[in-house]
Amino acid sequence: MIDIVIKNGNIVSPERILRGSICIKDGKISEILSDGEERQAKQVIDASGKYVFPGFIDTHAHLNEPGYEWREDYEHGTAAAAAGGFTTVIDMPIQNEPALVDEKSFDNKISSVKDSAYIDYALWGGMIPENIEDLKGQNDKGCVAFKSFVSPTAPGFSPLNYGQVYEAMKVVKEFGGRAGFHCEDFAMINWLESKMKKDGKTDWRGYLESRPVAAEMVATVAVIELAKSTGCKTHICHVSSPDVAQKIKEAQKEGYDITAETCPHYLMMTKEDLINNGALYKCAPPLRSREDMEKLWDYVIDGTFSGIGSDHSPATYDEKYVEIDGKPIKNAFDPWGGMSGLQTVVQSVFYEGCIKRNISPVILADVMSKKAAKAFGLYGRKGDIKPGFDADIVILDPDKEWEITSDSLYYLNKISSFIGRKGKGMPTMTMVRGNIIAKDGQIVGKKGYGRLVTKVYAD
Repeated sequence: MIDIVIKNGNIVSPERILRGSICIKDGKISEILSDGEERQAKQVIDASGKYVFPGFIDTHAHLNEPGYEWREDYEHGTAAAAAGGFTTVIDMPIQNEPALVDEKSFDNKISSVKDSAYIDYALWGGMIPENIEDLKGQNDKGCVAFKSFVSPTAPGFSPLNYGQVYEAMKVVKEFGGRAGFHCEDFAMINWLESKMKKDGKTDWRGYLESRPVAAEMVATVAVIELAKSTGCKTHICHVSSPDVAQKIKEAQKEGYDITAETCPHYLMMTKEDLINNGALYKCAPPLRSREDMEKLWDYVIDGTFSGIGSDHSPATYDEKYVEIDGKPIKNAFDPWGGMSGLQTVVQSVFYEGCIKRNISPVILADVMSKKAAKAFGLYGRKGDIKPGFDADIVILDPDKEWEITSDSLYYLNKISSFIGRKGKGMPTMTMVRGNIIAKDGQIVGKKGYGRLVTKVYAD
């Protein structure tokens, strides 16, 4: 007898929607049944009228443990992810102390978080000037990709110049890894930020002028050309501009293994939100124009992106509005530059895409599950509803209305630019490896159930 059958659901694969049932045994999907087929099971879940998605993967989150747990920790961050419909989160190496840049810090990370996660997690390794020759050690430990900046970044995590990017890509290519980049040109941003401050333009318009699309474009084109030259698999993080996405699409069409992600805030918010509402909307790259926002959806639809990552980068209220690092916040350049959105990605993207823009749910399964899993070497275990895959399942009620409130958020710091948004289409159950972790927005699973996930393949 099988353990669980999820019956009567609209099963959303990355290729089609099939009415039928999913059979689960020993934490794996054992069989997909067509409508009308029956199996005996210990537990039956009726998904009538609902979509049944493969578990969604957050390709880009900052959970801040160890070292900055007062911003976010694994207990709160993975609980938020589960409540929102993510079954796997890929955690960034920065805003940790120590940053994950070597084998010792990898072990320290795992020791710190292994008993706290509600859902499965994978780890980005760090790629900085000091560790280029030692990246393979992180890969062998289990890192699924390697993050670097070609822009200003956090203390203790130095950016790479383009010569160092070239050398790092050659190293990563040798062991079949994927190099990932925050693409905003360092020199342009440094110059423009200095100029804005010198000219007294320290409001939100000044901040936006200091990080133009041109800076994102220059860095992305440079990274793409270096990837072409070295043959290194490459991932472009948090793409904010459709013009930048077009460059990535062109490289993909030429046959290069260059993947990319965007974020929900770039698909539903604009620079006017930042200008009118302030620090909660500050991120980097910054929010763009309404026209850019609408055009960016085209690249979700056509499959350019392999993930819609939250870029969850939480902060305390004080870091947004009072002081940061002991210094009072006086202008737009001072507040913490990250947005909290981990829990609200799936419902927001479903509403904005499938409800408002009539995009097929198949697109979300493809981009946020299958392509995300493939980009980071997890496909075969994660990212699809097929026999043999982990039974990572998200049941979503397309008719359930919602409003995001601070009380509904599991974050340690319950502040977010998504608070107050309303919509329709809500995850009602999140299952990881056959276990129900969240139901109707409440955590019902066990802390510590989540485990480290490493690459299935490294071709």
